[in-house]
Amino acid sequence: MKLLICIIDDFYADEVEKELRDEGYRMTELASSGGFLKKGNTTFLFGVEEEDLPKLKTALKAACLTVEGKKKRKSSTAHRYTSFLVNASHAVPFL
Repeated sequence: MKLLICIIDDFYADEVEKELRDEGYRMTELASSGGFLKKGNTTFLFGVEEEDLPKLKTALKAACLTVEGKKKRKSSTAHRYTSFLVNASHAVPFL
């Protein structure tokens, strides 16, 4: 099991959340404020099996590209998202 921490520019966040939920991904959205990357961001946490990780990354990129197709991208140098992959092999679900 892996934990993908994905910090998404607010420009993309709503559409990414909608598209990934429609595809069946479960995520936790963290409301935050502060200066990480010095712009508005939303943080999503995804628990994913290692073999499903490439599919999730492809879905994230496709969702961002969909937003860019609907709206003009803010800047050619802006990041869509920054992600961190953490090993969560000792994760235990609480019931």
